Amino acid sequence: MTKNVHASGKRKRAIARATLRQGSGIVRVNSIPIDFVHPRMSRLKLREPLILAGDVANKVDIEIDVAGGGITSQAEASRLAIAKALVDFTKSDKLKETFLNYDRNLLVADVRRKEPAKPNRHGQARSKVQKSYR
Repeated sequence: MTKNVHASGKRKRAIARATLRQGSGIVRVNSIPIDFVHPRMSRLKLREPLILAGDVANKVDIEIDVAGGGITSQAEASRLAIAKALVDFTKSDKLKETFLNYDRNLLVADVRRKEPAKPNRHGQARSKVQKSYR
């Protein structure tokens, strides 16, 4: 019986859901192989947990569905979901420590959000009305 692991990651408005099962190391983001993800910076971000996991990543297939947010926040939500799924799959404290030592945001979600705009502020959250004092 194959073992399936589901994990999710969030970053700003982006939500990524990862499904991990035993396989041959294929990683797909929204049904697109990881090698064809653009821009290149997002592809590198997605590969970080796979590189740190080492040979474990070559033994599993990962399917990621990500929606919402922008390109960068989708990539960061996806890498969080991948890392969480790998830790759940292996149940390894050593892998968990490796992820935490490299970048805490691989396993812990970044809770910062955009500050809502205020009325009479020209659409910005903290802008002020300019005064000339003359």
